[in-house]
Amino acid sequence: MARIAFIGLGRMGHGMAGRYLDAGHTVAVWNRSKAKAEDLIARGARWATSPEDAAVDADAVVTMVADDDASRAVWLGATGAAKTMKAGTIAIECSTVSYDHARALGRELNGRGLIYIDCPVTGLPDAAAAGKLTLLVGADAADLERARPFLEPIGSTIRHFGAIGSGTVYKLINNLMGAIQIAGLAEGLAIAEQAGLDMQLVLEAIQGGVAASPQVLRHSKRMVARDFAGATFTASLRHKDAAYAVKLAESLLAGQPLVARAAVEAYAKAKAVMPDEDEGRMIELVSRPK
Repeated sequence: MARIAFIGLGRMGHGMAGRYLDAGHTVAVWNRSKAKAEDLIARGARWATSPEDAAVDADAVVTMVADDDASRAVWLGATGAAKTMKAGTIAIECSTVSYDHARALGRELNGRGLIYIDCPVTGLPDAAAAGKLTLLVGADAADLERARPFLEPIGSTIRHFGAIGSGTVYKLINNLMGAIQIAGLAEGLAIAEQAGLDMQLVLEAIQGGVAASPQVLRHSKRMVARDFAGATFTASLRHKDAAYAVKLAESLLAGQPLVARAAVEAYAKAKAVMPDEDEGRMIELVSRPK
């Protein structure tokens, strides 16, 4: 079996790393906090002292971290994985990063003889732990085929959008649309509450209506019940993704009014008040008395 280095053991990365163990691979893991790796170590993973250490003799390095800065650090920093990766090693970036960063990182790693796969994912933590993620890939077709054995343990669907950066473009579109929908849902439910509507009837109408996207279905009941236990995606992360998406939109749709800017502003407020809380708590922010 292959040797995998997995870097970043947050809500998504932890389950993804576990999938490589389930598949029988030799796995080295690194995270800023070792505590998040303890159960993986108990299952046979090797704890690495740095991304550089994790990548020693790896056939593939997979990262799942928060943003551009974290991605740059774990790949190219003073103790970054690229320092010990051999030419021909597969480099799989699953983090949601900016378009500019995805392309720049691809150029840098390809320039070092590594095979870079732009591979953000969609799905919740339970899908990550079950290997049921959708992988949004930007890569050379031949490189994707070489990387496929390292992608199959974590994803049930691979969507190849084209060259490096194209997977990230779609991921940013996806998360931007989610931000707009969730922010709009929070405002709509807050209006209904303040107007004194029967909220159970409102939920029934939403769930059976044309606006019932998966995001709306997932968050509407939780918002009305104010049930935010077990956050799956935080306000801070949604703000980051939406801000990256708006930056991309502004470069491609210059001079156009963007409804997405309002969503970014809403999430900026949520990030300031409840950065690490579930993004569905947006309704509490818009429902607060002035």
